[in-house]
Amino acid sequence: MHRVEAMHGVEVVEYTDPLCPWAWGSEPVFRGLRAALAGRVRWRRVYCVLFDDDDDPPPDPAAETAWYAEYVEEIGTHTGAPRARRLSRVAASSWPSSLAAKAAERQGDETAERVLRRLRESVFVLGEPADTMALALSAVRGVPGLDRERLAADAASAAVREAVLADRAEARRPVAEVLSVRGGSPHPGAAKETAEGGHRYALPTLLVRAPGGHRVVPGWRPYEEYAAAFEELSPGLPTRPARPAASEALARYRSLTGPEAAALSVGPWPPPAAVRVETGNGPLWLHPDEAAVHPARDDDAPTAP
Repeated sequence: MHRVEAMHGVEVVEYTDPLCPWAWGSEPVFRGLRAALAGRVRWRRVYCVLFDDDDDPPPDPAAETAWYAEYVEEIGTHTGAPRARRLSRVAASSWPSSLAAKAAERQGDETAERVLRRLRESVFVLGEPADTMALALSAVRGVPGLDRERLAADAASAAVREAVLADRAEARRPVAEVLSVRGGSPHPGAAKETAEGGHRYALPTLLVRAPGGHRVVPGWRPYEEYAAAFEELSPGLPTRPARPAASEALARYRSLTGPEAAALSVGPWPPPAAVRVETGNGPLWLHPDEAAVHPARDDDAPTAP
């Protein structure tokens, strides 16, 4: 994502999907890493397309949704990430949200970050996965600095589709180290077999490349494992972000979960102006400017703490 020339010759490749629950649960760590490494590395996101267009539809959509809601709930017991109080369905496709996220990169890093965040929140906060382009565009309305008309045009373009196709293909060429992974994590991140007989990265996975080699950190991992990978490849590269006061952190990120607030801010939480949005397992906190335009206001009006 950071398009400046990497000062340390380090590239970070984040294999992800806007609708992946493990990726959503990893945001406290990844947001911290991105903040610490901003301007020092090149950070690039690769969209894996977790839910593909050619996947067979479930024979019993209601049963599939109930099973997936329980699956997301189980993941939340490990990550602490919010989940929707009610999930409307399992996402039919990751293509619309992936195209929107990729198209948003053309409008700058900050805008792209906020677009991706809203796409994640569509399923894990609102329970309405952004699995059509209309829903993706609705999910991102009001994102500051976003030109939604341009986003729609870019997302529909051949160039952006080719970019996501290239991402999908890259995610299906995993490095050898992830073909067999052991560890104590509830999601160690071993590569997944594909219907074509190959493998793709488990999500999320970070691949860190430097002139001296590469390190891969797959699955759901503590912050220290990511920091160790950077230290091995580029000793002295700062990996600990500054932790601003609660009100400043909320102004910076606009949307924070409980685990993110604990990891990315200091001092009493929530700040006085924070707007609380209820989820199935703890609140999401919005800056008041974000609350004024966030789709959550269409479901249940956010309440003050």
